[in-house]
Amino acid sequence: MDSAALPLPLPHAASPAGLRRVVAGWRVAGETVAFVPTMGALHDGHLRLVEQARLEARRVVTSVFVNPTQFAAHEDLDTYPRTLERDATLLAEADCDLLYAPTASTMYPAGFATRISMDGPALGLETDHRPHFFGGVAIVVAKLLNQVHADVALFGEKDYQQLRVIARLAADLDIPTRIVGVPTERDGHGLALSSRNAYLSEGELDIARRLNGRLATAAARARAGDPIDAVERDTAQALVGDGFDRVDYVAIRDADTLSPLAVAVDRPMRILAAAWLGRTRLIDNMAV
Repeated sequence: MDSAALPLPLPHAASPAGLRRVVAGWRVAGETVAFVPTMGALHDGHLRLVEQARLEARRVVTSVFVNPTQFAAHEDLDTYPRTLERDATLLAEADCDLLYAPTASTMYPAGFATRISMDGPALGLETDHRPHFFGGVAIVVAKLLNQVHADVALFGEKDYQQLRVIARLAADLDIPTRIVGVPTERDGHGLALSSRNAYLSEGELDIARRLNGRLATAAARARAGDPIDAVERDTAQALVGDGFDRVDYVAIRDADTLSPLAVAVDRPMRILAAAWLGRTRLIDNMAV
């Protein structure tokens, strides 16, 4: 097995070849494999994914890779927290079987020229504000799923649009890995756990913790039959009143396709939001 640059407290691989050697050995033994992709800076939400993965398969692979293709030039690629040693310790304690930690040059070697363009659930919402984002997510997830060849891959529902995009990607490209969404892990105040929460000051944390409550109120109004456009508008205004600097969107969508809705429908819906506190962008969602 090839090793990462640092000594780590659990088995690890840094290349597709090293990863595949380990997974092939498990396959020969008849063992199933679950995969949890992350960008590191692990928190309880990530560890919840690993915990669920242990219920889904005999072996668990977790990747740590800060994917440059999903960051725009003005975003926080250079400052995004990188804590590989700590992450490895947490994964070892969570009984993860293998850490996969490739470098950017391994994932995107010289001459790399492939892009993936997506419609469907990738349209609108995040794409309106980060048009580069899902192209970057799609290419790295396609590569990771092809490298790991897991039976199941687990993604948090906090990034709900991303979850729907990845499910569509796997279906459209006939990737046999089953895509599973895991409910969002929250702190005691209802704030969705995120690596970027580390950027928030204490005052900003107090404001951020109001987001989930505003979405709950909006979901209740939508279920009661209030006009969707009014619910979306009122919720965005309430968030600004709470102290958010600006709101990128509050949207109620079909839960499967993420198609816009003019009125509430008798099938699962989802309310999604993105808002800014200083330099930190927060996203959250919940079922309607």
